[in-house]
Amino acid sequence: MGKRLKRLGCLGLLAGVLVTGCDEAPSANRHEDSCAEPLSLRVEVMSSDGAYVQGASVTATNMESNVSITGMTDDRGVTTAINETLAPSPIRVVATAGSHVTHAERVEWTCDGCHCTPVPGSLTLKLQD
Repeated sequence: MGKRLKRLGCLGLLAGVLVTGCDEAPSANRHEDSCAEPLSLRVEVMSSDGAYVQGASVTATNMESNVSITGMTDDRGVTTAINETLAPSPIRVVATAGSHVTHAERVEWTCDGCHCTPVPGSLTLKLQD
């Protein structure tokens, strides 16, 4: 009987109970867990003359817990290191490059059952002279 049930797969009628979808085989109808990867805030850093700054340090700090995340900008002046692990409290974001610092920006979060989305979704920080 075991071989017969195996042949039927998980769609079988056993003792009046219908069992469906119990195999672990890949399926086009199955989706990856969209809650697994945290959402990030896109931050770009510019110099006072408008050039993108590579290697700037961007720090976001949760305004309630004081926990922070720091990331470095890439060759396009962008970092996505700041993510929803700092949510749901507002965060303060600031960038530095050498002796130059940006004004701090406040970011809020909109949360659902799966993710917290940064509001705004991206920032452009300009270094002060």
